[in-house]
Amino acid sequence: MFVTVFLVSNSIGAIPLIIVMVVRSLSDPSVMSHLAAHPNDLSVLGLDKNVSLILMLFPFIASLVAFILLVKPLNGRKIKTIINGTSVIRWNHFFISGFVWLLLSMVYLFVYLKADPSNFVLNNATLSLVVLTIVSLAFIPFQAAFEEVLFRGYLMQGFAVMVRNRWFPLIMTSVMFGLMHSLNPEVKDYGFLTMMPQYFVFGLVFGITTILDDGIEASMGAHAANNIFLCVMVTNRSSALQTDALFTQLKMVPWTELAGLAMSGVLFIFILSKIFRWGKFSLIFEKIHI
Repeated sequence: MFVTVFLVSNSIGAIPLIIVMVVRSLSDPSVMSHLAAHPNDLSVLGLDKNVSLILMLFPFIASLVAFILLVKPLNGRKIKTIINGTSVIRWNHFFISGFVWLLLSMVYLFVYLKADPSNFVLNNATLSLVVLTIVSLAFIPFQAAFEEVLFRGYLMQGFAVMVRNRWFPLIMTSVMFGLMHSLNPEVKDYGFLTMMPQYFVFGLVFGITTILDDGIEASMGAHAANNIFLCVMVTNRSSALQTDALFTQLKMVPWTELAGLAMSGVLFIFILSKIFRWGKFSLIFEKIHI
């Protein structure tokens, strides 16, 4: 399953972008050499940034569809059992979690703007921001859903069955989640060891949320809210998804971002634990009896 969904992502999922690249390169052969050197810079294709965003997100949609179609023939399971082990999807957990993460992100950005205003410039205050918001709301949840279904759903459950505990799947999927993002442009700009802790902490926060909430709806909502916020509100030159966001951050300080993420993550888990009345955090370290 793991191999297949990534093959689908890089084949079927890449078809729309490949078509655009081929058509564009017929009139300008230098396009291909530019993309080979800068694979995340689609500006050379002369596309609207919202269209480029859709093309970048399409592989995740293809992978999610492939997963849904294959989970029954390969594993004899329904997709809903990957989400929380039952036949009911808790949409209220998805939306409440997304709202809490969005609120924390807004507070963090507001504090950052006040503390270091020279590091941000107003990038886009036109009506195109509305279009970007609609595109982000329509497509990014599929990208977040795929990553959460695969890592915090499928793989966490699989590792838990193998080792009969929760802490190993939590650590293992967080590491794998980080490695999956190792080709992102910010890793190239700031270094592997500098950026991996951020992805690992993201994985830990969403993994702990999944364990305590006994399902991936809350982590899926937070993941979608995080990526929508970054697409619409603030971007930087190293961002994997280049958009005409409201603000441009001139210089990203990875260790500051990591500290902010860690604090936001702790607050996020604490707030959700009160809203959803989670049990003891010691559940993470208890042995699983199957």
